[in-house]
Amino acid sequence: MDTPKSKKLDIIIPAFRGHSQNFLMALDGISEDDAVKRVEGRTNHIVWMVGNFLDMRYAMGNILGLQEEFEYKDFFFQGKALDENLHYPSLQNLKADFHKISPLVYQKLLEVSDDELDKAFPMGMNIEFFPETVLNFIGMCIGREDYLCGQIGLMRRIFGYEGMKYDFDKDLKY
Repeated sequence: MDTPKSKKLDIIIPAFRGHSQNFLMALDGISEDDAVKRVEGRTNHIVWMVGNFLDMRYAMGNILGLQEEFEYKDFFFQGKALDENLHYPSLQNLKADFHKISPLVYQKLLEVSDDELDKAFPMGMNIEFFPETVLNFIGMCIGREDYLCGQIGLMRRIFGYEGMKYDFDKDLKY
């Protein structure tokens, strides 16, 4: 495993890499048609979940100094609600974007210092037990990714796909 500059990220680095793996395995075999289906008109569709996952990756990258901008930001920024009137990007395009942003964010996670992680990052939450710092924002993004991977995994089962396989790709370094 790569060693981050900050020991504070010892748990974040494996989680980030694990989420990359889970994300791809949860999407394995999902068709473009199924990726835009909703359950009884009550759920988000998989494309929305994937876009929201990517929004988290871009948010982490931005707070760590990356200038990359999410091409589909207008669809997904800050968990923007699903809009059935929009024509969402394809699952294939979103997966390609995942492979573009993820290694860049991963590298930034390896390079960030304790001082940078401790910087204030106002989120407007105003919760006494939750310091609004760069580190805690990254932790929130990681938590959201975990949630979205679970949602995608559930949707794959609802649509009749096999359960997720845990065939980790040892060559995927992000």
